[in-house]
Amino acid sequence: MQKNKGLRRNKFAQAALALTLGLASAAAHADRWGVQFAGGVANHDIKKADVGVVWDPGLTWWEIGGFHFTLLGEGHVSYWHTTEDNAVHPNIWEFGLTPVLRFVKSSGYIRPFIEAGVGVRLLSHTRITNDFSVSTAFQFADMVGVGAIFGEHQNYQAGFRFQHLSNASIKEPNPGINFSQVYLQYNF
Repeated sequence: MQKNKGLRRNKFAQAALALTLGLASAAAHADRWGVQFAGGVANHDIKKADVGVVWDPGLTWWEIGGFHFTLLGEGHVSYWHTTEDNAVHPNIWEFGLTPVLRFVKSSGYIRPFIEAGVGVRLLSHTRITNDFSVSTAFQFADMVGVGAIFGEHQNYQAGFRFQHLSNASIKEPNPGINFSQVYLQYNF
């Protein structure tokens, strides 16, 4: 059983490395970059501040009624803080990557969109309070959101996201945590 877990972790590590190298090499040909700033809240009195780097390679497909699909890549560094009295680790760091699929209006000064993504996260600590632990530092992060890109050169973006972090039952307990986030982004 332990050997299978070790093999699975090794395979996952190899896949994550291959994905990271692939994104890094593709990023050299990026069409547009953005910087994202977000704030969010979750249960257990947890507040989250997030800084992200967004890569838009300019991929568009499936034009439908003035909207199209596009794929983005995001890298995030987040800081969690809780003020609960029984906090074991009141300050947590989160690092992660997420591919984001977006359905966005193709033209106009304001371009609304809906988006979804599933990525991976690494947490600095697994125990947050005496009675709340996420069990593993490795987490999956899935999110759905709405927002708009706007401005004469489409340099600005604002949105709302619902994000769920969970280890997908790699280890129990697996309570997960849900964040409601708002974000602003500047595109270069």
